Amino acid sequence: MNEPWGHDEHLLRVPLGTREDDEVRLQRIHDEIERGFDALHDVEDGVSIFGSSRIPEGHPWYELCRETAACLARHGFSVITGGGPGLMEAANRGAADVGGVSVGLNIELPMEQHTNPYVNRPLHFHYFFARKLMFVRYARAFVIMPGGFGTFDEMFESLTLIQTHRIRHFPTILVGSDHWRPLIDWIDNDVAVDGLIGAADKELLLLADTPGEVCDHVLRAKARQRELG
Repeated sequence: MNEPWGHDEHLLRVPLGTREDDEVRLQRIHDEIERGFDALHDVEDGVSIFGSSRIPEGHPWYELCRETAACLARHGFSVITGGGPGLMEAANRGAADVGGVSVGLNIELPMEQHTNPYVNRPLHFHYFFARKLMFVRYARAFVIMPGGFGTFDEMFESLTLIQTHRIRHFPTILVGSDHWRPLIDWIDNDVAVDGLIGAADKELLLLADTPGEVCDHVLRAKARQRELG
């Protein structure tokens, strides 16, 4: 676990902060990213799964997420989540159920978030951007379950990285077409029609309703990534 830091050190911008403060912060950022690289260097085929922390066991989304992660793990993919409860727990649980690698990238929050018990490779982060780097660096795809602002953040960041060619042939898969359909319709009928994105950008989001459909999308992406290097 990272050492506890003072209140001011949790802020990205501290008024009248000194150059010495920035040097300490830079070293901590470096150390946090280096720890992540060291811990995950052997994860070649990861899939990052995002979703709400508020969905309990027994909910249809929880069970769907668990089954999806199990399907991915059976195909040799490491499952990467934020390490917390809800759908993160479901994904880690599904991977662990079948003996897969179950990564949890936990983050320090004002209301402490404990790593769920199904993570078999835990990492702890203070900086959101360091954590988000790991989600992308070691993944071949993003799987987006229903969620809130944090899930939206990861989804739209992945789309921006794909749109700007920072990552290639990297699917962003929305699970649950009924849930996500209003967003897709808004993108198609408002954002695209108003010229705010290109026609091809509409195709960056994929829909899936079953674990098999998710796995098929990810397997196709992996083959394409390896083919094109």
